[in-house]
Amino acid sequence: MPPAGPPTDAAPGPAAALERLRALCLALPGCEERVSHGEPSWFAGGRRMFATFADHHHDDRTACWTAAPAGVQEHLVATDSERFFRPPYVGHRGWVGVYLDRPVDWPQLADLLLEAYRLAAPARLRAALDGDL
Repeated sequence: MPPAGPPTDAAPGPAAALERLRALCLALPGCEERVSHGEPSWFAGGRRMFATFADHHHDDRTACWTAAPAGVQEHLVATDSERFFRPPYVGHRGWVGVYLDRPVDWPQLADLLLEAYRLAAPARLRAALDGDL
């Protein structure tokens, strides 16, 4: 589980947050972006979604929803509910929401996205990520 740290940047606008999120996701091997439920979303190997952008779709906030290993969502929300939340629809499966309309700890978000990708990626892409091919 990535440690919760202080935010490292001022709050980006929605377009800047999306571009930075997109760059982090598309840097992962075999990642594909497509729209799902009206929002840009990222899929490992084109199959399983591991992250989605949420720009005022379900509330008045800009955020990222990402898959997370067991216990991560609960820990992050309990320790910093100003930055993390349980997203609707997927929160019951352990996904964690990260607010992007406030200062963001981008290295921590990159770690969360990497963990989410590992949960969704097929074995061949995990091996490519680890350099085991």
